[in-house]
Order: sequence, then structure tokens, then C-alpha cells
Amino acid sequence: METKEVKFTPVLLGSDFNVYGMARSFYDLYHQPVQAFASIQLAPTRYTKIVNLELIPGFDEDPVWIETMRKLKERYADHPEPVILIGCGDGYAELISKHKAELEDVFICPYIDYDKLRHLNNKENFYKVCDQYGLPYPATRIITKAEATSGQPVEQPFDYPVALKPANSVEWLDIHFEGRKKAFRIQSAAEFKDIVQKVYANGYTSDLILQDFVPGDDSNMRVLNAYVDRNHKVKMMCLGHPLLEDPAPSAIGNYVAIIPEYNETIYQNIQKFLEAIEFTGYANFDMKYDVRDHSFKLFEINLRQGRSSFFVTLNGYNLADWVVKDYVKDSLKDAPTVYGNKDESQHALWLGVPVKVFKQYTRENADKDRALKLIAAGQYGTIYHYDQDMNLKRWALIQWMQHNYTVNFKKYFAENKG
Repeated sequence: METKEVKFTPVLLGSDFNVYGMARSFYDLYHQPVQAFASIQLAPTRYTKIVNLELIPGFDEDPVWIETMRKLKERYADHPEPVILIGCGDGYAELISKHKAELEDVFICPYIDYDKLRHLNNKENFYKVCDQYGLPYPATRIITKAEATSGQPVEQPFDYPVALKPANSVEWLDIHFEGRKKAFRIQSAAEFKDIVQKVYANGYTSDLILQDFVPGDDSNMRVLNAYVDRNHKVKMMCLGHPLLEDPAPSAIGNYVAIIPEYNETIYQNIQKFLEAIEFTGYANFDMKYDVRDHSFKLFEINLRQGRSSFFVTLNGYNLADWVVKDYVKDSLKDAPTVYGNKDESQHALWLGVPVKVFKQYTRENADKDRALKLIAAGQYGTIYHYDQDMNLKRWALIQWMQHNYTVNFKKYFAENKG
């Protein structure tokens, strides 16, 4: 790809919505297809002209990953342009960080060191860091495998419902059983006992995070995306207000409607935190407003751009361009921090579902009213529907994806989100 000043080549890892959103962000700016590598083909990157995808079985974990990357190092060793390596998922981000020392003589790897990444990726450790920096999070109790498999009842100190989720999100990707969810909202002691038993009986070894359930529906959530330059200075922050989440068991917590929001207090607190821990690269935070003490409780940090992060590009802060400005143009060093969404006239609603699904399932409130006005004004968009990348097969694929969302909301919304 070529800017007015320099050329560069982005390489994306994965084939999901995150990959398509980043590829679209690059394509919007530079009008060139993006190279990607993945272990399997997922729907979002099918029938597209903006992603050149190479499939490598087993590429999502070592040893195949690092063996393949060594071959790719040879391919790109004499490349005339800087090559930026971007992982579009927890596993890929962790692998890049793990092998950064071996890769960075050929690839630009905008990630923190592996020890720090592993520490922050573990939710239990992340909450300890939150304590250090005075960031609020839900009341929490840690459940270990030893405790859960001891034969004694596991202490549960909170009122029901409670939230239960894996401390190790990367390990959780490989755990499968009937009733498995990305995170659980548990309504009773019997359900709590059953879920904990199933988790450890099916191979999970890390801790579980048991939390007081922060009351309120999806519209109490917030999501923040940030880019921190190689000098550990925050250069962009963009806050989103999710109005609706995916109710399907494997996708709970995935946002499907986000309206932009400006909150100076959140921006200042997260900026202070990221700079204090000497972060670098993309970061994505999930949090929820707690009406009981009027605070935003942090749930987790993702050490990469988020699945729904195209809402940042949609609102005028092109997500792909920050890493280019940082490592290729070298134009961020003296640039002021951009705090997104202050100008409401520029706001755009991001949707991951059909408009009719949004209208039917989103809770009635002032934020939904504002979102409906943006829809009426044409100020909305999705990751997957891109006029510059449309053909008959892709159009049919999009109809199929939208149909599946409609079916899943009808099937799961009352159970998991109602």
C-alpha cells in the first residue's frame, strides 16, 4: 500500500469480522487488498476482493504458527516496504507477542511483551492491576480447579443472579460442552453447581471468575477502543455505548449495536492507566454502568482491537491508520491525543444485525430513540455491507448471515437476554 510519503504492507491474522473490519479500514484509505492468513475460512471474508486469504491448517497455534511465520519471514525478508503484522483475535495477538523477538527483524509487531500480555489477558491478574490503579470492577471471587474438584461445596457469596466466566479466555476457546457460553449469567445455586462441574469435567484448568452481577440490560454497557503509540502515549480513544448484544450462547457479550458516546472521565481514567503500565498497540475495554454507586465497572481488557471496533472507523477515526501513522509515517510522536465523539453531528450508529432486529429487541429508551434518528438520517453502517466490495455471492452470504441473526434472536433472546 502507498501513502503520499511511504509504502507499507499490512498482514492480518484471522478470517473473522475483526479481519474484515481492519481490511475495510485499510481499503478505505489506500484502496488496496490486504493479505491475511488463517487456519480456517470464516464467512465474513468469503467472496471478497479486499482480503487475500491464505489458509494454513493448524495456523492458530504452535508449532504450526511459528513454523509458518518462519517461512513467511523468508517470503518478506527482502520486501521493500515495512510489513505490519496485526492479530485479529486473542490467540493470534498472544502468538505475535510470544514470538515478537524472533519476528520483529522482518515484521512490525505493535504489541506489548509476552509476560505483560499474559498477565493482562488473565482476568484475575487484570483485576489485581485495576486495584493498583484505582479502577472499579465488579465484586469478585476466584474459583480454582482444586477448589471446584475437591468434593466440597464452592462458596458463593453473592445474591443471584451472578456472573461466571473463565479467567483464561484463550484456554476457553478450546473448551466445549453442551451449554457452554462465552460467559454465564447464573440464576440459582443448582445451576451454579452444575456449570462449575461441567467446566472442569471438560478439560478447563485455569481459574473461574465469579462476580456480583451488575444490574441492568445491555444498554448499561460501554466499550472503549484505544491506540497507544510505541512511546507508550495514548493517541486515540473512542467510546461506544452498546445498545444490544448477541444472545447466542457462543457469542454472549458480542455487541451488535453501538452508538458513539463522549465521556471525559472515562477517557482520562483509561489514558492514565494505559500510560502508567507502558502499554503499546490497540486496546479494547468492556465496562458496565452500575446504578448502585454510579461507577463504570471494568470487565476486561482485550489486547487487540475488538470484534466490533469498526464502529471507530465508522465514526471518523480510521482504526487501521493509527498503526501506520505510528510505525510508517512516524507522525504520532508530537500529535495530541484524539478523544473521539465530541461532535454529536458526526455520530454514526454501528450495527451488526439487521435494522429490524435492532428495532424489535433493543430496549426502549432515549438512546434507542437517538439511534433510530441516526438510522432515519442514514447515519449508520455495518462491517460486512461494503458497497466497494459487493457481488452476487457476497450479497447472498450477507442475506444468510442476517437470517441467522434473526433466527438466533428469536431462539435465544428471552433465555439469555430477556
